[in-house]
Amino acid sequence: MAKSASASPLRAKPVGELSDGDARVEHAVLDEEIAEHDRRYHQEDRPAISDADYDKLRRRYEEIEARFPALVDEESRSRRVGASPSEKFAKVRHRVPMLSLSNAFTDDEVLEFLARVRRFLDRDAASMPAFTAEPKIDGLSCAIRYERGELTRAATRGDGEEGEDVTANVRTIRAIPERLEGKNVPEVLEVRGEVYLRHDDFARINARQAEQGRPVFANPRNAAAGSLRQLDPAVTARRPLRFFAYAWGEVSALPAASQMGVVEAFARFGLPTNPLIRLCRTSEEMLAHYRLIEAQRSSLGYDIDGVVYKVDDLALQRRLGFVSRSPRWALAHKFPAEKATTPVEAIEIQVGRTGALTPVAKLRPVTVGGVVVSNATLHNEEEIQRKDIRIGDTVTVQRAGDVIPQVLGFIEAMRPQTASPYDFPKLCPACGSHAVREINPRTGREDAVRRCTGGLICPAQAVERLRHFVSRNAFDIEGLGAERIELFYKEGLVARPQDIFTLEERDKRSTRRLMEREGFGETSARNLFNAIAARREIALNRFMYALGIRHVGEATAKELARHFGSVKALEETAVAAQDRTCEAWSELTSIEGIGEVVAEALVDFFEEAHNREIVKELLEQVSVVSPEAAAENSALSGKTVVFTGSLEKITREEAKAMAERLGAKVSGSVSKKTDLVVAGASAGSKLAKARELGIETIDEEAWLNLARGVKSE
Repeated sequence: MAKSASASPLRAKPVGELSDGDARVEHAVLDEEIAEHDRRYHQEDRPAISDADYDKLRRRYEEIEARFPALVDEESRSRRVGASPSEKFAKVRHRVPMLSLSNAFTDDEVLEFLARVRRFLDRDAASMPAFTAEPKIDGLSCAIRYERGELTRAATRGDGEEGEDVTANVRTIRAIPERLEGKNVPEVLEVRGEVYLRHDDFARINARQAEQGRPVFANPRNAAAGSLRQLDPAVTARRPLRFFAYAWGEVSALPAASQMGVVEAFARFGLPTNPLIRLCRTSEEMLAHYRLIEAQRSSLGYDIDGVVYKVDDLALQRRLGFVSRSPRWALAHKFPAEKATTPVEAIEIQVGRTGALTPVAKLRPVTVGGVVVSNATLHNEEEIQRKDIRIGDTVTVQRAGDVIPQVLGFIEAMRPQTASPYDFPKLCPACGSHAVREINPRTGREDAVRRCTGGLICPAQAVERLRHFVSRNAFDIEGLGAERIELFYKEGLVARPQDIFTLEERDKRSTRRLMEREGFGETSARNLFNAIAARREIALNRFMYALGIRHVGEATAKELARHFGSVKALEETAVAAQDRTCEAWSELTSIEGIGEVVAEALVDFFEEAHNREIVKELLEQVSVVSPEAAAENSALSGKTVVFTGSLEKITREEAKAMAERLGAKVSGSVSKKTDLVVAGASAGSKLAKARELGIETIDEEAWLNLARGVKSE
């Protein structure tokens, strides 16, 4: 995952204090981050950060370019929109680019925008042009081409220059007419607007997804985008997508001379338009309409994230023109983070991979910051007690950073008389094992988190521990991702880690072979068995990390592997260390980077007979070797690799884990010591420097083949 907006230490400095070198470094880092977020948002419909954090990245990037114009070139992120279209769809070249809007977050920024428009047009404050003001719909941008009134093609925004052909899917949306009606329909008219879902339809889709055991969507925007970008139009047809038309691309003859006039013509042609669009003649009217829409936001039934202002006169729009990737004549006035109040209908306990019991408030669905929220974390037992949250309370909810819903507190005047303090369970709701709060040896106090002691016998932990076991930094078994692990667990194929390595033999004896199951075939089943077989030899540190022992992360696993050299030596020491006065306990706690907390976790893990049994059975299936031996036959052993650009098939963290597993060192910058540069989409300065230095460069597909040991053609 790309880093957050606050990841770089340079960003603590105002742009005005950056040196040329600092600016160059941060500009390159921001370029890669923005590219990755564009890909996640536009291609995967799975944003990793909030719109507000994304806007901060963009603004910082553009501020740097404004102060250091030498950094701006044709490949600059400020000259691009969106992300490259997905390879799943045919491409459509936009005859008129689909650009994005500049953003404002305060009234003062809106007034500055109006002043810029007046200066450009050489007008005084008394002769400000009229503006339209309309809700900014939070959906998926779409361009729909009509020829002689007939719908002929539809495309997503893509990167602004080229989008994805979604014509067949758009034809299934009832709100979009196949044929335009009325007088004066242009010979060619490309209508642009937003595909979206209403909140009630979104709730029904998610309910259906849950009933079918499929992942639910995070918000209506993701659901709308995922629905429109289905390879099977029949799936799109089952989703009640809607559409608002508000702009245009190529057009043979405009039906009006104003923004408002064209939108009114759209409505006459049979296209859906937003009823909240208004014509404003003063800044006061514009800001008043913004306040009105903001006040109605939670009751509209669909998501919006601001108000868009556009100069109404189309001749003035043409005079104003464009700057970078945005029109000078339009602005998006974004809403601040939103809070809402809603009742707590229940408190449920979720059990995580490490056995942590996390209370979740089940809320009456409410729109908060453009997202329908029905769940919010209460963090832990102490947090519930501190805030005194009870079932039946009406609470204030906010999405922290516009991403994670959190309960701020309850409204005392609205508390029911029957509401009683929440009694946190002392038994795991998933397996019935005791749930305890450990004593922190450093403070002598109980931890805030209560944990299940069931370990791998707990079904809630089992799936998560299996997912962890096969993850990139652990056994890294290709084709055995989170969804497939859950499916195999539900169907009884894999219940414990060792079951993965007996799957092929059991499959041969089964009356229902894997290749006969839905989603599999002979080739995919064979590929999975080969991937499992390829992991029968594993480095000791990765084996220890894969066990999912509490507090044993990647770095700790490496320290343990370095100290003990074998699983047997670690297990014998941990078992002996149950006696805290013996030499084994002293040995554990004296290892650099370990300490009492990790030592307690190791002792607790190996104290459980079922955990020792699992380790024993695993060692019968796999060979555990030193990290050096695991990497010595790798073509990448000892080499320095740099990743740049947007990786599309794996994340940057997954790529790094692959490289380290093969004995390579991953660097963040290109130098003469770099051996290999892996360039993803939109690679910039690092790729250029690698070519300048004559360093070998490969694309993502070649990297995956290299990491898997597949020879390129």
